[in-house]
Amino acid sequence: MTVWRSDSFDLIIFDCDGVLVDSERIANRVFARVLEQDCGLNLSLEQMFDNFVGHSQAQCLAIIEEMTGAPPPPGLSERYRNEINRELAESVVAVDGIEAVLEAIEIPYCVASGGSHEKMQTTLGKTGLAKFFDGNLFSVSEVARAKPFPDIYLHAARSMGVDNPGKCLVIEDSPVGVSGAVAAQMTVFGFSELMKAEKLLAAGADITFDKMHDLPDEILRYVMS
Repeated sequence: MTVWRSDSFDLIIFDCDGVLVDSERIANRVFARVLEQDCGLNLSLEQMFDNFVGHSQAQCLAIIEEMTGAPPPPGLSERYRNEINRELAESVVAVDGIEAVLEAIEIPYCVASGGSHEKMQTTLGKTGLAKFFDGNLFSVSEVARAKPFPDIYLHAARSMGVDNPGKCLVIEDSPVGVSGAVAAQMTVFGFSELMKAEKLLAAGADITFDKMHDLPDEILRYVMS
């Protein structure tokens, strides 16, 4: 892969789960099992993706309450967090092609995640990707509002010294995340390896792509169009 630079962007902001690390399938499989056992919900992996991917923990709990008509049982969040952290620590891998992409990027980049720092440390540590970010990891826990609000993206940009949102490119894999980046007035590429491209486009993604190693070429094609 050739090294590339884009003068159109001063910063690339990556989501973490599903963009850097292949964690969404693991997380939703574990979550579906917990929901079936503790809440009586029998949801397919596709239904899990449709309902929960990209949402914060608080938002997920609200969705569960809406589905069941009752507050989630006590301890549900803690049980899910413990089980998912254990399985991610054992099984998570990097998204195919992401390491080569990170090695090729010449402009600053960071992570803006709807997950916790603990979760990022687990997944990025297990996959060996933590070395690429040198502490440039930003969590929803640092801002007032979760995605689809723009807070985490604007916080990440300011923290990285970029005051103009229009000079930021966001890589997201969920409609919720795409909506938040659009609200931040940033360019958004939707990564559609697992999520349906039409859903990302409907949320406002400027383009979609389904193979991470294509990202440099997609950026070049976009800025030259």
